[in-house]
Amino acid sequence: MEGNLYLIQDYLIFIGVFAIFFFLTVAIYLFSQNQRLKNKNFRLFETNKIIEQKLNEVQLEHIGTKLNPHLFKNILNSVQSHAYQTYMSLDKLANVLDYILYESNNKFVSPKEELNFALSLIEINKIKVNPLFDFRIKSKIDKSDSIFEEKVFAPLISVDLIENAFKHTDFLAQDSFISIQLELDNRIFSMKVSNKASLKNILPKENSGFGSQSLDQRLKMIYNDFYTLQKNSKNGIFTAELTINLGEFYDKMRYS
Repeated sequence: MEGNLYLIQDYLIFIGVFAIFFFLTVAIYLFSQNQRLKNKNFRLFETNKIIEQKLNEVQLEHIGTKLNPHLFKNILNSVQSHAYQTYMSLDKLANVLDYILYESNNKFVSPKEELNFALSLIEINKIKVNPLFDFRIKSKIDKSDSIFEEKVFAPLISVDLIENAFKHTDFLAQDSFISIQLELDNRIFSMKVSNKASLKNILPKENSGFGSQSLDQRLKMIYNDFYTLQKNSKNGIFTAELTINLGEFYDKMRYS
């Protein structure tokens, strides 16, 4: 009887050891499979990031190729509108064209270069405005800012807001105005543009609105969480305000 009892105990011990060995083997297998899947997912994630980065670069290049001819056309129209100011116009135009031809193809320029371009572009557009027109420009640039000459500014970002103000202003209204404020302080760039919007009902043109769409796309692809762009219209006055935290964006580029 005792022999049978010992036999049953040995059998139970064998079953227990086998069960432990079986579950341990299964656990090791599942763990190895889980690690393999994690590694595979990580490789897929890295590959997806590379593909997304390449796609963004292609999209930005495509936007740039459409933006420059559009900008040339508007600038030349402004210069042609007032031939009597040709000398001043061509001087500013030379600065703008140099920037477009030699700097805009770069991925980044300095705030100094972009702000000089923006001021020249404003002067060119002012040519077609009556000297008595209420035009306000305020520039508050801290040239001692640490990023003033760093390559951290996407070229031609300022074009859209400036051109839209001149394009959609009612120059015949007595209370009409254009206000442009540019500021660089504490590594933060801000640009605020306001204008008396035209009340004329203009039919949509083919390919119109490209500039606004391209600005939104470029800002999102380049600056992501480091910018805000707010647009609103109230009492016939349209206001667009762009803020870019160039300092934090520069820190991210430098340490990533």
